[in-house]
Amino acid sequence: MTLIHTIENSSRSVQRSIPDATVARLPIYLRALKSLAEQGITTCASQELAQSAGVNPAKLRKDLSHLGSFGTRGVGYDVEYLRYQIAREIGQTQDWDVVIIGVGNLGEALSNYGGFSTRGIRIAALVDVDPQRIGQKIGALTVAALDDLETVVAASNISIGIIATPAEAAQGVADRLVESGITSILNFAPALVSVPDGVDVRKVDLAIELQILAYHEQRKSGEPTVVNV
Repeated sequence: MTLIHTIENSSRSVQRSIPDATVARLPIYLRALKSLAEQGITTCASQELAQSAGVNPAKLRKDLSHLGSFGTRGVGYDVEYLRYQIAREIGQTQDWDVVIIGVGNLGEALSNYGGFSTRGIRIAALVDVDPQRIGQKIGALTVAALDDLETVVAASNISIGIIATPAEAAQGVADRLVESGITSILNFAPALVSVPDGVDVRKVDLAIELQILAYHEQRKSGEPTVVNV
């Protein structure tokens, strides 16, 4: 195969479309592979990996087929090689700097979470509008003013922003993030935000997740649903 063909094949691989549901499960597979590696396991069958990840083997094999062909019949998957391939696919072979907007209880807790660093995520900046927060040191970071967001983003070449503000401020913050060059947003605010094409938004609503769990708990107990009007 010529170098040109290799480059063309690589380009097509990078541009291939992977279903969102599969992308959402790739970090779970990566975590399962990390656990297997820490146990000294060098190869694993799809059944073993699926069990560690909490999915059925057919779904796992279908998900991994979107990335390429990595398994060997009768042997299974090379744990380290598959870890690398998944990490590369989801951007964890490089570090990503993140800015958090809103340094209340949630924003501060996110900034102090140590699990991000092991997944290629670095909280590089904290931003708030509260004069009492601006200038405060939280860990190694100093809280900057929202008016300085563009400068903060440019200084650290940040492409991911986290919204941890009250609902009423979320859209304005999203607009400022987009204006500053942010192209991916994780929204913890209990509000929907509108962004232009080319900007990705993921929403995390803890209250809704707890409500869903409450629904399942209610079904387990067999208690009737009470509707308040």
